[in-house]
Amino acid sequence: MEDNNYQIPEHVAIILDGNGRWAKKRFLPRKAGHVAGSKTVEQICEDAWDLGIRYLTVYAFSTENWKRPQDEVDALMKLLRQYLKDCIKRSTKNNMCVRVLGDISPLDADLKASIVELEEVSKGNTGLHFQVALNYGSRDEMLRAVRAMAEKVSEGRLALDEIDEGRFSDYLDTNGIPDPDLLIRTSGEERLSNFLLWQLAYTEFYFTDVLWPDFNKKELQKAIEYYNKRDRRFGGV
Repeated sequence: MEDNNYQIPEHVAIILDGNGRWAKKRFLPRKAGHVAGSKTVEQICEDAWDLGIRYLTVYAFSTENWKRPQDEVDALMKLLRQYLKDCIKRSTKNNMCVRVLGDISPLDADLKASIVELEEVSKGNTGLHFQVALNYGSRDEMLRAVRAMAEKVSEGRLALDEIDEGRFSDYLDTNGIPDPDLLIRTSGEERLSNFLLWQLAYTEFYFTDVLWPDFNKKELQKAIEYYNKRDRRFGGV
């Protein structure tokens, strides 16, 4: 019998964790884990849309990831270059609207150009809205938002009494995107790691021991089933 109360979350956010451990278990270099993880991202985008999810946001590279060993950072940037090129073709093929969250200013010029091209090419697509967090940190995002509002206030273009939750959200990287209904973190870790701190205020959290490269449609369905078991109430306990 069909369950009419079964709900598919409109927006799912995922912290992609466990690429390095996946590679280590197989006696492979860490970059092999990142390559495998990028392929999982491609598949999950299709799976998410097939299941009825309209927005998918993934945490690909944080502001703290620059502290990793230089060879790993270089490998991630090389992978990102190829991924962005492939994503331009994939977004057109799959009618996917892609948007990058985060401060892209420190990235190399060719990466920034690819991001601009990808967003421009895909902005009119009506399928899955796919957000990729690159050089993203939630505290950095909120500081950038505050600075932008402060500048407008100082210029007389924004009044203090106009600043509320809605206006603040307009200055975040996620402006125009609904807050996530469900957050998934893979690999057994149970922390937010500076990801979407403002946007996750009322989000359900799902943690799984599955390493990201092993995550698949079946695991995504498990997360959605968990989401449906939650008693979602707002404004009280």
